[in-house]
Amino acid sequence: MIEDIQSPIDIHDELDISTSEVRQLFNQLLPKAEGPESRVIDAVRYAIAGAHGLRSFLAIQSGHLFDVEKTSLLRIGAAVECAYASFLVREDLPSLGNRGKRRGRSTIHVVFDEPTAILTADALQAIAFEILVDEETHPDPHIRCELIERLTKTVGRDGLVGGQMISLRAQQIKPHIGTITRLQRLKTGSLISFACLSGAIVGRASQESCHALETFAHDLGLAMQVIEDLAEAGKAEGGAAKATFVSLLGPERAQEQAQLLAEQAKVHLEPFDEKAAFLREVCNFVLTGQQ
Repeated sequence: MIEDIQSPIDIHDELDISTSEVRQLFNQLLPKAEGPESRVIDAVRYAIAGAHGLRSFLAIQSGHLFDVEKTSLLRIGAAVECAYASFLVREDLPSLGNRGKRRGRSTIHVVFDEPTAILTADALQAIAFEILVDEETHPDPHIRCELIERLTKTVGRDGLVGGQMISLRAQQIKPHIGTITRLQRLKTGSLISFACLSGAIVGRASQESCHALETFAHDLGLAMQVIEDLAEAGKAEGGAAKATFVSLLGPERAQEQAQLLAEQAKVHLEPFDEKAAFLREVCNFVLTGQQ
């Protein structure tokens, strides 16, 4: 793991504040339910409570570049976290990743049960769209439609679902660097890209600004995945090895690649000057493996 990343600003407090504000808004948007269906609502709340908040932070910070109102950004951040939590719940299921813990917390199917976990993933994804379609997210219906269209592609066959399918197939075929890059672009990078572009969409940014954020998100997403691969390397005992950048490149080259990608990501933010200070700091933050 890459350590001792020096930085002029500290992202931790800002990330904690952002995560807390998004969770508070989410709790307001999802009042407690009564009756038998309350079990899935409890599971939804549990899933969101375990979210790290980095992806919603990216959405909020990208919106700050274009002076978007905070209420709108918090709602988009909540939708992003719902989409990501839905992905994680599904990814952890026994039939897919079969994870009993994530970030030190028991996963949904362990705390509740597998059928509830499946319904929880569905509910979280639906809530994400409910948030975006509401005019409180943005008064312009065309903006809301663009957000919904992009999130639809992000969570579907051209994004998270497609990435999960490639991941399953990668265990049966011999993958190469191109396959793994596409896998991670869909599975990790697609939601990072949506988060970064959402603020630009709401802020009616220029094509040049959108392109800069998209290329930033691409490099950042790959760097994040390499660091996650490094953290996971060697943890699994027995069974088939997962196809990752680390398994193909080796730990040392993978670390070098992650650092290169993070530095490239910062370059894409140059048009935004100091307004992108926290986005630049995210590049340093992910290299520490805390995402």
